[in-house]
Amino acid sequence: MVKGYLSALLLLVLSSYSLAKESAKKPEVKKVQTLSRGWGDSLEWVQTYEEGLFKAKSSNKPLLVINHRDDCPHSQALKKAFAEHKGIQKLAEKFILLNVVHDPTDKNLLLDGQYVPKLVFVDPSLVVRADLPGKYSNHRYTYEPTDTELLMGNMQKALKLLKTEL
Repeated sequence: MVKGYLSALLLLVLSSYSLAKESAKKPEVKKVQTLSRGWGDSLEWVQTYEEGLFKAKSSNKPLLVINHRDDCPHSQALKKAFAEHKGIQKLAEKFILLNVVHDPTDKNLLLDGQYVPKLVFVDPSLVVRADLPGKYSNHRYTYEPTDTELLMGNMQKALKLLKTEL
């Protein structure tokens, strides 16, 4: 009889230990895909180009459109540099931000063709700023990860033009 109680007690202790161990496991947290798509999770992003234009006009802020692809190594490298650059992230707070992984429907955004990554500024009067290019002659609105200072300079110019032209 004592053996039976000891066996039952041992079984109870082992099963409660097993249950406690399972409940101690941390639940798996899935990373939620945000509108930032990794370009700056602390920044506020718009969902569509039309929403970006509306917010740019109503808030008197320039719109920065980032056209990229998830499977493009150049886009991924620029995204990493953009997201990690504290100066760009701070300056980006002064913009309406949109990043898209599809080709733009507005022909004004095509400028010198379709390629990625492509960063285009649009001022609050809804004019695409073709006068704020990167440094490459064949893809004028692309940037490499090493071009972050040039990108930051163009962001500052977009803000300065906003004050002097509008």
